[in-house]
Amino acid sequence: MLKKIISLPLIIASFMLMSVAHADHHGMKKDIVDVAAENGSFTTLIAAAKAAGLVDTLKGDGPLTVFAPTDDAFAKLPNGTVETLLKPENKDQLAAVLTYHVVPGKVMAADIVKVDSAKTAQGQNLAVKVADGKVMINNATVIMADVKASNGVIHVIDTVLLPQ
Repeated sequence: MLKKIISLPLIIASFMLMSVAHADHHGMKKDIVDVAAENGSFTTLIAAAKAAGLVDTLKGDGPLTVFAPTDDAFAKLPNGTVETLLKPENKDQLAAVLTYHVVPGKVMAADIVKVDSAKTAQGQNLAVKVADGKVMINNATVIMADVKASNGVIHVIDTVLLPQ
């Protein structure tokens, strides 16, 4: 128990010290899609959001929390998975996968470590735990937290989350 008490403040402190991107760049507000596009590591995620018809939602007022898998995370999926999901006939399945990465509201790192689950826009819950000093969302590791956007926050993850 003492280990958990000591490690939680260290985890929160490490999230606070991580470099974060800000939505306000030269006075211009950037939403979740703009921030992700500017980063360059989320081309697959953005292409999937377009194919699923979710770009307007992710550009909306929010606030939203997005657990955003990188292009490398999508590359870890079995061969052909992304291509299959991007087909027009699989739009509903793709939308379910993507909305499983979105939690309504703005949930910062300091808040997420205080819970053990979070309800997604897709309707199912994500498991949240701290293991070995890292925040885990299901089987994905948060590799960068609190990337701020004008309509919410992005937490970058290393694995694509798949609903059950």
